[in-house]
Amino acid sequence: MSEVKSTADAVPESAQDAPPEGKQPRSVRVVLLALMIAMLLAMLDNMIVGTAMPTIVGELGGLEHLSWVVTAYTLATAASTPIWGKIGDMYGRKGSFLTSIVIFLIGSALSGMAQDMGQLIGFRAIQGLGAGGLMVGVMAIIGDLIPPRERGKYQGMMAGVMALAMIGGPLVGGTITDHLGWRWSFYINLPLGAVALVMVTAVLHLPKKRSKGRIDYLGAALLTIGITSIVLVTTWGGSEYAWDSAMIMELIGIGVASLIGFVIVQTKAAEPIMPLHIFRSRNFTLMSIIGFITGFVMFGAVLFLPLYQQSVQGASATNSGLLLLPMLLAMMVVSLIAGRVTTNSGRYKIFPIVGGVLLVAGLFLLAQMDTGTSRFTSGVYMAVLGAGMGCLMQITMLVAQNSVEMKDMGVASSSTTLFRTLGSSFGVAIMGALFNSRVKDVMAERAGQLGGNVAEKSAQLDAASLAKLPVPVREAYQFAVSAGTHSAFLLGAIIAVAALVAAFFVKEVPLRGAAPTKQAEGADGDSALDGKAVAEAV
Repeated sequence: MSEVKSTADAVPESAQDAPPEGKQPRSVRVVLLALMIAMLLAMLDNMIVGTAMPTIVGELGGLEHLSWVVTAYTLATAASTPIWGKIGDMYGRKGSFLTSIVIFLIGSALSGMAQDMGQLIGFRAIQGLGAGGLMVGVMAIIGDLIPPRERGKYQGMMAGVMALAMIGGPLVGGTITDHLGWRWSFYINLPLGAVALVMVTAVLHLPKKRSKGRIDYLGAALLTIGITSIVLVTTWGGSEYAWDSAMIMELIGIGVASLIGFVIVQTKAAEPIMPLHIFRSRNFTLMSIIGFITGFVMFGAVLFLPLYQQSVQGASATNSGLLLLPMLLAMMVVSLIAGRVTTNSGRYKIFPIVGGVLLVAGLFLLAQMDTGTSRFTSGVYMAVLGAGMGCLMQITMLVAQNSVEMKDMGVASSSTTLFRTLGSSFGVAIMGALFNSRVKDVMAERAGQLGGNVAEKSAQLDAASLAKLPVPVREAYQFAVSAGTHSAFLLGAIIAVAALVAAFFVKEVPLRGAAPTKQAEGADGDSALDGKAVAEAV
């Protein structure tokens, strides 16, 4: 089933059959280090830039276009993700991955040199185009190099990179902005990217591909329009435009029409951007659903937990990344344990189920927080949620990749990444709309007109600003934030039930590498290849 052929540089066939020790060649570990650096670049960027934004606006102006600095990056990343995956499948993963790194670094350099807000927004879009290929490239190359049975061992590494980005991003961004200037929040990508570029170029050797088919440009265009419309709806709805405004309705119409057209085109294209046959696999479809919900929940939590802790518990905004430490550490530790157990046993169905239970429980517990909840208690609740995400974050990608043929590894990785990205967009938008509505209603009830004015500026209120408010208004605002947090997390818990239900329908197909001499094929199309289906060893 694999299209990959070994070359003179490949390790012996016996080594491909997953040795008992499970050790990878040193060169593979070097490539994995380079991949983790690239993954860190993609995840760290928005965290660092977000901290530098007030300084950027102070120098470049254009406050009214501030949101586009993030939106342009997010749009370009989401829209390009499926295309990068298909290019890697058709023409080779190494070349497409190196190209995405170069584009990301060019965008970073140009962003650092921007002279006005318009230039910065345009250069951030270029940066986002490259970022779309970074995450897909990392996941797909790991899928080529490491059999799924062995891949679990590296889950903790990937979860650690994610935790490092979320915790360290705001701290690094603040330090760089204060001491080197905001332009270095972009320039810092250049040395890290150069290291990844050199390491991948020198050490990674994958077979070259030359597809005779042509890229499905019509499908790519329709998918890009559809994704762009969806992201704009979730970004603008309830903030820039009312949810029932003409602009939002038009975007929804364009998005739905584009995606329907995309599905029709995919059934006829010779080389579809997102082959619909991958969704015939029950496991792949279920992992897409679970990934969407995980993204929905995770980014909603990352948005509202620091806001709650700063507004209600009086925590400092300076160390906002550290506020999430209980959740992120639990996610990293549980992901590492889940990976080890999966590698040793070859079994994984228990983790989506346990993860779904913990996800629902953690969100329900967080919904119980009020103005009297201690930091220790909220930390315990966050740890429960983090443990749930640790069971799900990497397992979804692992099972999705194990459910398709090797030739579709890129589109499987990009599709899973895309669903998680879209889930995060919907999570931030829907939970944010519910939160803001609840905060405004409670403030109007408890503090009248002044409360309404305070609610309008809630995004800018930190502990120091709150201390300056009259005591009744401050207490009303803290109660309102607690009420908004309750509503947002309760909605998250209800949504997470769908992930738990989906987990029960996962079919435990043997992971590739679990049975070196056999090849299993699930009745519903979920394939499990042997260890020889691994790409050429580095």
